Amino acid sequence: MHFKFKIDESNHIVFSSNKGMELEDEINETNDYYRRFNMALIYKKPTPIKIVKCKDNKISEAYFLESSTTDYNGVYKGKYIDFEAKETSSKTSLPLANIQPNQIEHIENVLAHSGIAFLIISFTSLGRYFLLTGETFLNFLREKNKKSISLNFLEKNAFEIKREIIPPLNYIKILEKIYEF
Repeated sequence: MHFKFKIDESNHIVFSSNKGMELEDEINETNDYYRRFNMALIYKKPTPIKIVKCKDNKISEAYFLESSTTDYNGVYKGKYIDFEAKETSSKTSLPLANIQPNQIEHIENVLAHSGIAFLIISFTSLGRYFLLTGETFLNFLREKNKKSISLNFLEKNAFEIKREIIPPLNYIKILEKIYEF
């Protein structure tokens, strides 16, 4: 069972059951927790759009101004963090077609500037989550001529994120193990 929580004005945790949380919701909830308790400052990046038609405060036509990079960025203990969140309903793999070339290039650039880049991958049908470092991801792309990242590869080369109640996906705990903070 999944739980959704909010922290009220008095810093009390308020729970509600949520069996169908999606990966983005779980990460947003985790990041809210990190910010609330001053652990990390990580946000979802907005995708720049150009509004073409708007009437009565409702957007009826818009288009993306540019390709997006990754989903989230921020800072943790003085280090820049940038990551992409991907979901798959497959029980065996994440199709590489789900990851855009500009996102791969962005991960390369973050790493080139000594930032921390990674992917959080959710196998929705299995209820399993993995943190795949940017370095391992890029090595996989260079060495393998595959169309997907297999669950087997992730089990051997990524870090499984165990779902918790608070915060739901404590990926900082894994970053602490991987990198020196």
